[in-house]
Amino acid sequence: MKKHYDILVIGSGLGGLVSALILAKEGLKVCVLEKNNQYGGNLQTFSRDKLIFDTGVHYLGGLSKGQNLNLFFSYLEIMDELELQKMDEDGYDRISFGDSTIEYPHAQGYQNFVEQLSVHFPEEKENLESYCEEIQYVCSQFPRYNVVGKDNYNEEILHLNTKRFIESVTQNKTLQSVLLGSNFLYAGDSEDVPFYVHALTVNSYIQSAYKCVKGGSQISKLLIRKLRQYGADVHKHSEVSEFIFDENNIVKSVKTVTGKEYTAKRFISNIEIRSTIKLIGEERLKKSFLNRVLSWQPVSSCFSVYIVLKPHCFPNFNYNIYHYSSEEQVWNAFRYQKNTWPETYMLSSTPSKHHPEFAESLTAISYMDFDEVKKWKSTFNTVAEEHERGEQYERFKLEKTEKMIEALEKKIPNLRHAIKRIYTSSPLSYRDYIGSFDGNMYGYMKNSDNPLKTMVSPRTKIDNLFLTGQSVNMHGILGVTIGAFNTCAEILGKETIDKRLEQMI
Repeated sequence: MKKHYDILVIGSGLGGLVSALILAKEGLKVCVLEKNNQYGGNLQTFSRDKLIFDTGVHYLGGLSKGQNLNLFFSYLEIMDELELQKMDEDGYDRISFGDSTIEYPHAQGYQNFVEQLSVHFPEEKENLESYCEEIQYVCSQFPRYNVVGKDNYNEEILHLNTKRFIESVTQNKTLQSVLLGSNFLYAGDSEDVPFYVHALTVNSYIQSAYKCVKGGSQISKLLIRKLRQYGADVHKHSEVSEFIFDENNIVKSVKTVTGKEYTAKRFISNIEIRSTIKLIGEERLKKSFLNRVLSWQPVSSCFSVYIVLKPHCFPNFNYNIYHYSSEEQVWNAFRYQKNTWPETYMLSSTPSKHHPEFAESLTAISYMDFDEVKKWKSTFNTVAEEHERGEQYERFKLEKTEKMIEALEKKIPNLRHAIKRIYTSSPLSYRDYIGSFDGNMYGYMKNSDNPLKTMVSPRTKIDNLFLTGQSVNMHGILGVTIGAFNTCAEILGKETIDKRLEQMI
């Protein structure tokens, strides 16, 4: 039995769910298809030892009243139900280098940000103020960053380079490294990355930084609950295996691996852009577009170590630690020597439910090239489709885990005594669960010399096929949410979207 929809969304990552909900709120008949056992893409969590671990979303910015993500989430009717915990206002991120015991804080609120760093760099106060002003200015130039307003990109701003900008703000090498210290959030090539990527990422958290109590998957759960309230159909274990076109090169339906067919007037792809290209068929696309997309370099992947702690054994900390083996490492942290891995890591903790002064778990993440797991690339392993990758792979993970614990113990002596159990994920886990090319964390590398190369319009050459998600323009919760509103503006008209958001504001 064929079901017919106005909109069919392929993939239930944040971009797909937000797009689906915006359109369902307009009264359109919407369906979302997800191949995995869990919805949410990078919002997925997993549970071990009765504890919840996040795979992608470790904290969120811009969620205080009146701030942009708060307004978007309010429009989507999920804001009031999110369970959030505000992070340390005087240092939600702490940056450290080598053997030094100093942890440099990134604080919430621009004035506080300047004040907290001025403690360590008193002579740099003015430079810090101009850094903050510039970040806010660059963000204000972005379409929809302030929810409504600007229509198009300011090209001059797209070409600003992070390295050149940071060097122009301050000559102090340590401060340069501190300002770049959270570049893990955009996978760290601070030499080539456009300054807008740095600005958009950092600005959100300086505005306000929160953790999702019970993990990022509560965002996808709330969105799905809302979608169903608006009459949308949402199906998991429904992997799309082909697009069916009519004689005018319009997509008329999709087929899933199990042979079900879904027809719709319009389609939104929220899956990896290379997978979308496969479904469309290369022959239907312009050579120039194909070559451009296929020439993109994926952002680095990562190896994550999830540590279950013994009860009441380890003090909780309400911030993230970004640690680098040296100050220089910050400039291109994802390039590492295998024999000295991990040269950098991000560490976060989760408070115990009943004794919040203690941590119940830690998550440590470091960069990892897909090359390191390439020999197992023909294996596939998810909850929905379980396959062992073999003994050699388990040994590889154990070795990496041991190296990570050694690195963490330099900062936290005797950590081992507090560990109850350890779980890990590798670039293969990212690839299998999220469908990202080579397990990349955030889509594709952006370059200030050619910023438009990796920007794609949500509207494709196929009249009724649209794109959304992190490989379209910006990654991150805010970037992808803005992207979804832009995708829907292509379908409903920008005026409609602006009107809805203005009414709400």
